[in-house]
Amino acid sequence: MKQRSSIAMDVDDVEAFKIFKREAQKLQRTCELRESEGLPKEERERDIKLEVCGQANTFNVKDFGAIADGKTDNSKALLNAWSKACRGKAQGTVLVPSGTFLVNPITLQGPCNDQTAFQIGGVLKAPSDPSFGTDQWINFKGINGLKVYGKGTFDGQGASAWSQTKCGGNANCKQPPLSVKFNYITNASIQSITSVDSKFFHFAICESENIIVSNVKISAPGDSPNTDGIHVSNSKNIKILNSSIATGDDCVSLGPGNTNVSISGISCGPGHGISIGSLGKYPNEKTVKGIFVRNCTFSNTQNGVRIKTWAPSPPSKVTGVTFQDIVMYNIDNPIIIDQQYCPSKPCSAKGDSLVQISDVNYINIQGSSSSKVAVNVQCSPSFPCQGIKFNGINISYSGQGGPATASCSNVKASFQGQQIPPPCV
Repeated sequence: MKQRSSIAMDVDDVEAFKIFKREAQKLQRTCELRESEGLPKEERERDIKLEVCGQANTFNVKDFGAIADGKTDNSKALLNAWSKACRGKAQGTVLVPSGTFLVNPITLQGPCNDQTAFQIGGVLKAPSDPSFGTDQWINFKGINGLKVYGKGTFDGQGASAWSQTKCGGNANCKQPPLSVKFNYITNASIQSITSVDSKFFHFAICESENIIVSNVKISAPGDSPNTDGIHVSNSKNIKILNSSIATGDDCVSLGPGNTNVSISGISCGPGHGISIGSLGKYPNEKTVKGIFVRNCTFSNTQNGVRIKTWAPSPPSKVTGVTFQDIVMYNIDNPIIIDQQYCPSKPCSAKGDSLVQISDVNYINIQGSSSSKVAVNVQCSPSFPCQGIKFNGINISYSGQGGPATASCSNVKASFQGQQIPPPCV
């Protein structure tokens, strides 16, 4: 058998050598590029190390000085990591690893050069101060192609603030900041993350388009005020899917100006249900249309599916709404339209709501009501509800004193299939 020369190379060796040479040349170019950009030596070494490890576009906040002790302010480190990920020449990811990172209010600003991801493996903790001078804690703003994901948690540290949200009728009462705001965001996904104990709303999606929220978990005590799970306003093409929400207010609330919002697979409770509104509080509110709520389960909530408008109110519209395949367990108000919404009694203002509600479908809604009035539709005398359709309703009263009933006023409704309680008009 002929012995192989120590310097001879077979085909595999040659190919491996070519690959090694290319990678060496790439690394050399990387070094030269970092030096030509005038980056500090430590930044050049960190970025080169990441590229050699195949993580060139992942920016760990610890590499920017973040300390996971739950006490050190890591706002600057997070902002610097975001800047690298957002301004890079390729898709970048900010990584929050395991550990607890205190972060003061920040805005993660776009536009970014490419799609940008925010991966949470640990806990981002808000200051416990009930009011820190901004309307939100973390603000994602002006970004196309954002992805927020991971098994980590936004901890809003809300307990110290909840007493301040009980404003009663005081119009000058300052509400605490919400936890995470998605403002002017397009083509985004929010996946698998957890939010706990927000001071105000957990997530707010505003002036945004083409967003999917899926498999998130949101929790706050049932008596924590105004801790809405997900609030959406002036946005279109929004999907909220397969999530668990337990709060002290609406699991999902839809404000004015929303178009084509689909909510499906939500487990809600405790909380105030899924609400369209409140609407009509301010002038020039845009129409709400194309709202679909399907395959959701409600347990021990104050409301099930609700539409609420202020009275008196400026004119606006809600149209094209479907609530379908809903299961309810022990709900105070399973189906409710309230066009005299007034959360802070007594309500001294006089006048009717001028919000026109039309084309609302209730299909295959079943379960139990903790109050005798299981279907409560109270529409505006000036603008009666139009085209309200009930198809396959079976809601029993879980208390004593007879079967469930329905109460309706100022509504033009039609009924098909099973109707428990019996039709009210």
